[in-house]
Amino acid sequence: MSKKQKLGILIFIVLILAVVGIKFFVKSDKSPVKAGLTTVYVATGGGKEDFLADEDVQQILRKKYKLNVVYDTWSNGKTVEWPLIREAVGLGNQSIIDKMANGETFSVNSSNVSKYDALFTSDQRFYDYYKLRPNKEAGEADRYTVLDGGLTLNTPIVIYSWGEVVDALVKESIVTKKDDIYFITDMNKLMDYILEGKKWSDIGLDLYGNINIASTDPVSSSPGATYYGLLLSILSGSDVTNENIETNLPKLKKFYIKSGYMNNTPADLFERYLKTGMGGEPMIVDYEKSMIDFANSNKDGFNQVKDDIRILYPSPTIWNSHCFTVFTDNGAKLYKAFEDKEIGQIAWERYGFRTGVTGGNYDVSSAPVVVPSKITSTVTSLKMDTYNRLIEYLKNDEN
Repeated sequence: MSKKQKLGILIFIVLILAVVGIKFFVKSDKSPVKAGLTTVYVATGGGKEDFLADEDVQQILRKKYKLNVVYDTWSNGKTVEWPLIREAVGLGNQSIIDKMANGETFSVNSSNVSKYDALFTSDQRFYDYYKLRPNKEAGEADRYTVLDGGLTLNTPIVIYSWGEVVDALVKESIVTKKDDIYFITDMNKLMDYILEGKKWSDIGLDLYGNINIASTDPVSSSPGATYYGLLLSILSGSDVTNENIETNLPKLKKFYIKSGYMNNTPADLFERYLKTGMGGEPMIVDYEKSMIDFANSNKDGFNQVKDDIRILYPSPTIWNSHCFTVFTDNGAKLYKAFEDKEIGQIAWERYGFRTGVTGGNYDVSSAPVVVPSKITSTVTSLKMDTYNRLIEYLKNDEN
């Protein structure tokens, strides 16, 4: 073998070793990407996965705040029922995961468990409830000490519909158009139409069936529960008391039964709305952010429906609030980072989250759909015990 051939083979081997070394360092925790970063572990409720995974958001957190954030998916309810440790969702210490599978119990105070720095719920009632002492009689788990926290991402409940449907509701004096925004100014009348069994044809529409607003199931879905909380507040004149709740729960149960089949996730319901059109889903309940997110992520699909979709703002409406709960100093660093103006701009322009850092007044001129710059007519979120009472009543077959 000549010297040139030997040299060529040597260079080839060096190149292979270099490529392998680069891949190793990129994949390992000691990679240049993660060098000098503080890792923050966050138990995270749904509805914001795309925003949290946004590469620009990740880059800001890494470069500007030196944070490497790991978001583990949790359902809101499990955050108070299960021990809030990574092993509870199959992550972290494998020996503890195995012991838990065999029935051994662990808590946030146990040794060698993988703890969280923060909790990022997708419903304010769970944030408020987590700060209370656990109800041991109900089997709730021990909790971390809460150091700080608050509302971080916000989006209001809206009703999505279609041009022809909304025109009919305007004639019925249920919907009012102001500054190109549609508001449901007589939600009680719309609810009465549904409870009375009025048909779409009764208001001049060539649609089959009774007037209805499709929602996710409040018994199993946090968005559905938020919507039914709004309905309860409207029926109660925005002041839910022990007296009027007894009167209004039977009405909501009747409303619930008339709603028929319900999706369990807002994403499935929103997709059904878009794909089946006015004939399949004349009206659905969802979040304002859903259409902005869809318009940015699927421009072709949005262009096909944009001229006929309508966004209706119930008056009043209710916020779906994603709240951040701080357990450690590292969690506090991330909570502070979410106040960053660049992150807030991405949250709004790409994903439709109103972050609250602008005083609630948004520049909506660049939004792909017409939305109000301010949401002024709202009711406050109900407390956990009121929601529990509502949900128990809905799912009890004896009522």
